[in-house]
Amino acid sequence: MNSSPDAQKSNRSSESWNYEETVAKVEEILTRIEAGELELADVFEEFSAAVDYLRQCESFLAERQKQVDLLIETLTDEAEF
Repeated sequence: MNSSPDAQKSNRSSESWNYEETVAKVEEILTRIEAGELELADVFEEFSAAVDYLRQCESFLAERQKQVDLLIETLTDEAEF
């Protein structure tokens, strides 16, 4: 893998992190694994990177879900008045 887990985490916290790009990275890794392009040791390394990317995506989606829930709650509270 090209970047370390620490670099990946810092990328996620920066403005340059992008959900769609991260999903594309996971898809690319899975395609390479399924195609048999990698040696076994590389498969484990790439799979680990894919899991990390998926965790980043899950965290991103959870944060956005909280924002949506808060907006819905705010709209509901405003509608009651």
